[in-house]
Amino acid sequence: MVRDAIVDAMVHAPDPIRVQLAVCLTNILKSDFPGRWTGIVDKVSIYLQSPESAGWVGSVLALYQLVKNYEYKKPEEREPLREAMQLLLPLLYQRMVHLLQDPSEASVLVQKLILKVFFALVQYHLPLALIRGDVCTQWMEVFRVIIERPVPDVANQVDEEERPDLPWWKCKKWAFHIVSRLFERYGSPGSVTKEYREFADFYLKAYSEGILQVVLKVLDQYRQKIYVSPRVLQHALNYVKQAVAHAFTWKFLKPHIVGIILEVVFPLLCYTDQDDELWNTDPHEYIRLKFDVFEDFVSPVTAAQTLAHTVCKQRKGVLQKTMAYVNALLTNPACNPRQKDGALHLVGTVATLLLKRKLYKDQVEPMLVAHVLPEFASPHGFLRARACWVLHHFCELHFRGQTNLGQSVECLVGSLLRDQDLPVRVEAAVALQAFLSAQEKAQAAVEPHIKEISLELLKIIRETENDDLISVMQKIVYMYTEQITPIAVEMTQHLVGTFLESGSGDGGDEKAMVAMGVLTTLDTLVSVLIDQQEIVSRLEPPLLDLVVNHVLGNSLMEFYEEALSLLCSLSSRGPLSPAMWKAFEALYQTFQKDGFDFFTDMMPALHNFVTVDTPAFVSNENHLLAMYNMCKALLEGSPGEDAECHAAKLLEVIILQCKGQIDQCIPSFVELVLRRLTKEITSPELTAMCLQVVVAALYYNPGLLFETLVKLQPQEVPKPLVDHFISMWMDNVDCFLGLHDRKICVLGLCTLISTPGQKPQALMEAAGQIMPAMLMLFDGLKRAYAFKAQEEEDSDEEEEEDEYDGEVLDSDEDDVEDESAEYLARIARKAKKGSPFPVTSATIEDGNEAEDGEDEDDDDEDEDDNDEDEETALEAYTTPLDEEDCPVDEYQVFKEVMQTIQNSDPTWFNTLTSVLNAEQQKALQEVYLLADRRKAVSESLKIERSGGYVFQNQTVPTSFNFGETSFNFGGAPKC
Repeated sequence: MVRDAIVDAMVHAPDPIRVQLAVCLTNILKSDFPGRWTGIVDKVSIYLQSPESAGWVGSVLALYQLVKNYEYKKPEEREPLREAMQLLLPLLYQRMVHLLQDPSEASVLVQKLILKVFFALVQYHLPLALIRGDVCTQWMEVFRVIIERPVPDVANQVDEEERPDLPWWKCKKWAFHIVSRLFERYGSPGSVTKEYREFADFYLKAYSEGILQVVLKVLDQYRQKIYVSPRVLQHALNYVKQAVAHAFTWKFLKPHIVGIILEVVFPLLCYTDQDDELWNTDPHEYIRLKFDVFEDFVSPVTAAQTLAHTVCKQRKGVLQKTMAYVNALLTNPACNPRQKDGALHLVGTVATLLLKRKLYKDQVEPMLVAHVLPEFASPHGFLRARACWVLHHFCELHFRGQTNLGQSVECLVGSLLRDQDLPVRVEAAVALQAFLSAQEKAQAAVEPHIKEISLELLKIIRETENDDLISVMQKIVYMYTEQITPIAVEMTQHLVGTFLESGSGDGGDEKAMVAMGVLTTLDTLVSVLIDQQEIVSRLEPPLLDLVVNHVLGNSLMEFYEEALSLLCSLSSRGPLSPAMWKAFEALYQTFQKDGFDFFTDMMPALHNFVTVDTPAFVSNENHLLAMYNMCKALLEGSPGEDAECHAAKLLEVIILQCKGQIDQCIPSFVELVLRRLTKEITSPELTAMCLQVVVAALYYNPGLLFETLVKLQPQEVPKPLVDHFISMWMDNVDCFLGLHDRKICVLGLCTLISTPGQKPQALMEAAGQIMPAMLMLFDGLKRAYAFKAQEEEDSDEEEEEDEYDGEVLDSDEDDVEDESAEYLARIARKAKKGSPFPVTSATIEDGNEAEDGEDEDDDDEDEDDNDEDEETALEAYTTPLDEEDCPVDEYQVFKEVMQTIQNSDPTWFNTLTSVLNAEQQKALQEVYLLADRRKAVSESLKIERSGGYVFQNQTVPTSFNFGETSFNFGGAPKC
């Protein structure tokens, strides 16, 4: 009944109620369309065909919810929508054509809704079966008419600040949005996947010139000072930018491009009356707008910058003409300040090009000296800010001497510390960070001022709540650790105060971003000072109060990730203070209160509590009980297998870290993971991780494990539990990846085959598999160690990236990548199933076959997969086996075990090795040889090393009561 009535209700309801009903309809469609409700299609079609205008808004809004429901779905899942639109799209077009004749506000509102429906239909997938050539032409004409038609006079009587919200301008915006999307995603030959290649060629030749004519008319209106809404202007500039890359459209654009740069782009880059009003009345809002990354996505100024940079980079002669115009302005004494701002803005926009082109790179430094550095003394604050901005964009300039570099740094430091205008100080701070990153010699010049700079930054951060300044502060902390140490406590108190102001939860996204940045900065501060325990001990109380009492205590979940990272840094050096163990209790309480969602964020800190101060950890049974309870809740709940893998990893870490100290815990740990193995598992990672806990218990104490498995043996299952375990282990040996997992697997197998006494039946049955499995693991270990060595070597080398500046193009050349489609296909193959991002099945299909019908990217994919095998995500949670000076070497242990078995039990040795072929025998000898080499290296390193951490003796409880539960291997767990 609700389904049958909801569209009618949306038609007749007032706007506020209609919006609420639309939300309800969305939820109904998700569960009922098309299976239980196809009637919505007929209902909408009736209203669209009705001459009664009262039914159009509600019915089109209902259709919009239907299309939005399929917006992010894969093409093969969009068939119900295609069938629906087969009927409704022609009706929608007919209604739109009828509405175009009526310029009234009510009519234009419906037109806007229809455009939103069309955009949602084509945003991520173009249904070529629906939008054939003739259909596409009809709609493109609709979009052209809407963009080109003048707005009524009544719209021009409204205040400029309110005009963008008028339906006429919103309608134009959506029409522009569609044609821009069609051109960018489906109409650019050379950068589309195979399914759209034919359409791209058709689009470029059939529509691009006509749409560009309309676009140029819009830009000409702006040039003539006729009002154009910011979003429409932004889309127009972006469309031109897209057209620059194609020779076909460039020929049409070429005669107009210099005029566009000088008469449209340049005025947009100049300081405006709106800028001036905001600068003087609300500098904080001025700063927010100028540094708002989200504003960049919709700003015509950003679109103008992008167009200028793109066309100057890609097309011959444009940069020269642009710079000639800029030079004329800068050298003209009569140039007014706002024009000078625009000229410098344009220079900074093409900075990367000027630094690389032979014609200009030698002229950059004299230009800065002549036209930028003098502006630091300008009476106009916006020019002083622009001077900072320009230096920022030329931060990678190779200064010929120290004088000009020193003067540049001095100007930035002086502006940051002494300028009266807040926007100037902010621009100076951001530019200074860029100079410190790019100019090594600038670091020494800044060093004497670090205390003043740090304190000023803290002040500005609190005043502006600007996230970019947080990055500047972090750079200062990393680069000048020694200099900031004396004021570290003061900085911490200031940052904590800033967080308490910004992180109250009622300040919007900007405040939240600043609060997150503050936590990250505090984390950075602790990380660089962690070895200075006297300082850290003074930082710990206010920081723990912030994390424990404010963030965790008030359940400020949006800050959990950063707060838990800060707690991890605070707990990274032992011994841990009593206050830190109180924080552990708070962490456990947070887990109980807020559930599973944040366990993976907690994991690094939990790992520290186990490994950094192990004696204190095991001395209190409540610590172990809390860890066990968290892991139990995860492995018995349904948090997702990633969180479960982390829980199992934590159990393994505890077992290996506390070897010989937690015998009473082993049965409970083993039972917990074996119970999880009886339930459905979809990922091999979780299977391997649960098995790894049992393998760690075997390595911990084989007798204790076998005794535990006997006690857990279900009476109704005749096959011994130990045999079940060994069989499952051998079946999943290939799931042990990375360095640590393979190492513990090797050590576990060595323990298993060398355990005295009667061999389990499953071990005897699997004897022929053990040596091949060992060799496979050692082969993987060899790759993992090589990968680790390469990673360490790469991290030690200074990264040098030279941006490739493509050559300018001739008029008959396109700026497209020959392998664009293949690149997109490769991305598609790596995308997760069900991803909401614009990846289509056709894209995936294209990626799976190259032009010759073969997959050219297999090698790349295999290489990527191998990299994932050599280092697993959970290896970050280290154990004693992973320490650099670990005395347990799996190669040496393996060789010693095999030699011992060969001497003491030749029959068993023969059983293990008789299955090996000649190649495997050779591999076995290579493992022995490598064991000897590693032993020699280890002994030489021991000579260089000395000392170690001596733990204080603490009392370890002899028993831990985790409760008893029955266990049924192979069946459903009993409650």
